[in-house]
Amino acid sequence: MAGAPADKIQYYWEDMQPGSVRDLGTITPTREEIIAFATQFDPQPFHLDDDAAKASVFGGLCASGWHTCSMAMRLMVTQFLQKSASLGSPGLENVQWKKPVFPNDTLHLQHTILETRPMRSKPDVGLVRTAWDMHNQHGESVLHMEGWGMFRRRHPAQDAATND
Repeated sequence: MAGAPADKIQYYWEDMQPGSVRDLGTITPTREEIIAFATQFDPQPFHLDDDAAKASVFGGLCASGWHTCSMAMRLMVTQFLQKSASLGSPGLENVQWKKPVFPNDTLHLQHTILETRPMRSKPDVGLVRTAWDMHNQHGESVLHMEGWGMFRRRHPAQDAATND
């Protein structure tokens, strides 16, 4: 089972109300973390080398967009999913890297429930469409993502249709 152990679950599908906003805290990447992530997963010069980054459109060493997504995921897991009946995600609809993330930027994540619906083929699962918005310490948007999550239902439906 993904998410929290059954006796520690605070949030089920029924607790996800469209329009609700959750503050998921902050994270601050260091220069070393940015380079380490890029070395392994996105070895482009502006993520690895100060001089190359200064000459780039970013004007300085910056985090990979995938690193920014990973930091958002870390906050999501530690501040919410570990307390929920999360069953994973069928995917994302939208990822936008709005501004570069530089070393020592303090990033703040908010999570907004956009819509919910029961999963027709699995009566014990509900789907939740969310927006994730991350801003830097200047209030500038650095990341916007939308996607779906699957959560166990506290009260499964009695009958299920054949499609989702």
